[in-house]
Amino acid sequence: MENTTSPDRQPEEPTCLQDLSKPLIDHAEGQLFLNEAFKIIVEEVLCNGTDVNHKVCEWKEPNDLAQLLDLALREVGEPQHQVLQRVKDVAKYSVKTSHPRFFNQQYGGVDYHALAGRFLSEALNTNLFTYEVAPVFVLMEAEVLKGLRQLVGWAEGDGLFCPGGSTSNMYAMNLARYQMFPDVKSRGLWNLPRLTVFTSSQSHYSVQKGAAFLGIGTDNVIVVKVDDGGRMIAEDLDEKIKLSKSEGAVPFLVSCTSGSTVQGAFDPLDRIADVCEKHNLWMHVDAAWGGSVLVSKQHRHLMKGVERANSVAWNPHKMLVAGLQCSILLLRDTTNLLKRCHSASATYLFQQDKFYDTNLDIGDKSVQCSRKVDCLKLWLMWKAVGTLGLAERVDRAFLHVRYLLEQMEKREGFHLLWKPDFVNVCFWFIPPSMRGKEENADDWEKLAKVAPIIKERMVKSGTMMVGYQPLGDKVNFFRVVVFSPLVTQKDVDFFLDEIERLGNDL
Repeated sequence: MENTTSPDRQPEEPTCLQDLSKPLIDHAEGQLFLNEAFKIIVEEVLCNGTDVNHKVCEWKEPNDLAQLLDLALREVGEPQHQVLQRVKDVAKYSVKTSHPRFFNQQYGGVDYHALAGRFLSEALNTNLFTYEVAPVFVLMEAEVLKGLRQLVGWAEGDGLFCPGGSTSNMYAMNLARYQMFPDVKSRGLWNLPRLTVFTSSQSHYSVQKGAAFLGIGTDNVIVVKVDDGGRMIAEDLDEKIKLSKSEGAVPFLVSCTSGSTVQGAFDPLDRIADVCEKHNLWMHVDAAWGGSVLVSKQHRHLMKGVERANSVAWNPHKMLVAGLQCSILLLRDTTNLLKRCHSASATYLFQQDKFYDTNLDIGDKSVQCSRKVDCLKLWLMWKAVGTLGLAERVDRAFLHVRYLLEQMEKREGFHLLWKPDFVNVCFWFIPPSMRGKEENADDWEKLAKVAPIIKERMVKSGTMMVGYQPLGDKVNFFRVVVFSPLVTQKDVDFFLDEIERLGNDL
């Protein structure tokens, strides 16, 4: 930064000298504030926020909410009692994602052991890049990754906790390209051929984002057809790879999906692996949503063939309720590919003459420097409930879905779009005024407006939250995901009752 002080003028003395013999932060006062804030968090978020007698959300219009919260930042700080009120307001007006009737996303619920891990990792505030600053967590992450790889079916391999499934998918794409063209790390893109990626039409949008971010280009993401259940058709994949080669491109990656976002579809991994081996392509499995079936003996068949993949993305913060964020990239590779691809060998951080094994300094595997401790929450939860306890959560979610489908069949107006393989239940609610009518363009246009209106009503009343979307030629429909360990059959019944209550007059 340029020095703007005149050479013949000395810097002015500060008007108020600080007493450097004392810490700037008063420990006693800070801990008192923290204790009071924690009481608010427990009461508002963990008691009221999980109680079905309280709202999922306290809806306010954006301008009203901004004014109520008084978000402006000022030169002078506020007294502690006022800051505590800010804590209470933030908790009160935030969506309670741990509420049993929050069905809106593929995360939710709460595990108290994992939450304790999140509190602890935040309090310790360390960075997971070297053994010297994070000795416990370097060893812990290695053990958790080992346990997850064993569930995939790999005795050896590598892996990394990432900031979300999208990033895990991008890592896989970058590793696959580096393995095929290692010079890309030093020489860049200028001498690479046109590379192509293959994924299904139901895959996560992060495949497109990854291609754009890495300079591959979204035009080079080849979309493979799916069957009626949303599963990639292996024969179409094979044909599209052949066509891409005939056009002079170089296919290098197939991104499969285990648990697609909307339909919950699982691609046929064994058949896709045959195609990948035939063409010598990297096989990546985006199991951010569906990967948790691997802990269940009853349902892991949905990912049959996953052990043949090169990489797997898995988000335990979703179905296993580890809490945001907890996302992992797992690799079958045993050649230190992660480090070879991403290392910069910064000598100020990764000195090779340290007094311990420098292989424990794992930060050079990551494109990040600062990296949060995301393994603790999963490790502590896993230690508390065991693999059998995690499996029970997965199995229970499937039982809830079975019950939901049985109850839907008994009620008029609930029209299932397709029979689910997973815990995603996609349906239209058809109001009484539209039932039994001949389907035409006007009917579909009207039906498309039903889900948004019901969604608005439920959010503004705060009773529950559930997502909706269109897909292909299907107009807006609801997608409910039932997996939180806090959910009971009463919540499922309430869900159906509330949809009827909010939509019967449309």
